[in-house]
Amino acid sequence: MRAVVYRETGPSSVLEVVERDLPEPGPGEVRVRLVRAGVNPTDWKFRTGAAMSFDEVTPGQDGAGVVDAVGDGVHGLEPGQRVWLILAQHERPGGTAAEYTVQPARLVVPLPEGASFDLGASLGVPAVTAHRALTSIEGGPRRLGPGALDGRVVLVAGGAGAVGNAAIQLAAWAGATVVTTVSSDEKAALATAAGAHHTVNYREGDAAKEILAIAPDGVDLAVELAPAQNNALDLEVVRNRGTVAIYANNGGDQFTIDVRATFSRNLRYQFLLLYTLGQDLVDAAAEDINAAIAAGAYDVGEQVGMPLHHHPLEETAAAHDAVEQGTVGKVLLDIG
Repeated sequence: MRAVVYRETGPSSVLEVVERDLPEPGPGEVRVRLVRAGVNPTDWKFRTGAAMSFDEVTPGQDGAGVVDAVGDGVHGLEPGQRVWLILAQHERPGGTAAEYTVQPARLVVPLPEGASFDLGASLGVPAVTAHRALTSIEGGPRRLGPGALDGRVVLVAGGAGAVGNAAIQLAAWAGATVVTTVSSDEKAALATAAGAHHTVNYREGDAAKEILAIAPDGVDLAVELAPAQNNALDLEVVRNRGTVAIYANNGGDQFTIDVRATFSRNLRYQFLLLYTLGQDLVDAAAEDINAAIAAGAYDVGEQVGMPLHHHPLEETAAAHDAVEQGTVGKVLLDIG
């Protein structure tokens, strides 16, 4: 089979396409013939990291394809079944930038009927992260579905990004009023297509004033990717006993909390990292995401504000570069 690998950390030039033996699934494992693979910021960040965890790594956490073989003890998955993958390269050397991958059955999820492989390969990192953020509200739901967020106001920072887009779609499906911050009219149009009810251009005017005009009592939840830049805004607009769910460090690795102003609002900061969520939260997210897809409430593509950018497997380096350079939309590898 063809696979993309790197044997040392560094720029995208360390990636190469090689031929490897077809891997065999062991007990509790599933082999998937991949059709699409998603490319996420974590892929290039791992590739440029300080050290290698394995002698050779095939990158890629997300993908979609068809079950090709199953190991002993696997139930609920069978050859020919369409599936999507979660955390394919976490603590393993073999990710989704390959024609085949072997994964633990617990990380292989049936793809709902009618859902495209493009959608399946776009789900793992963005959608599961968004689900966890949306279920972190104090006193809020632990599962998402129609009505779960009725009466809630959710602020999504960076509504044109992959996690932002997922959070908008899932929050709107669950009944929330969704406000999102964007940096341009073009990104506002993408967030609106995803289902955002209000967009606020943080580069123009007074963002806090605009948000509080929409939610005078403050928002229930801020889904945050840039706390170093946005904490002051979050402090202004998140309601008493509200939550700031932080999933990234865009714009800076540290931020300072004004203790009195923060505790006077009884704020909760929920930090979250997909790789250490725990299987219970991953399973809940996968079930709810599939329910949203089956209901026609979650998709990818221009029509929902998530343009797709396709690259063949041989151009994985260019796909990594596109994500690192901030391409708006979802970058995918066409494999099968």
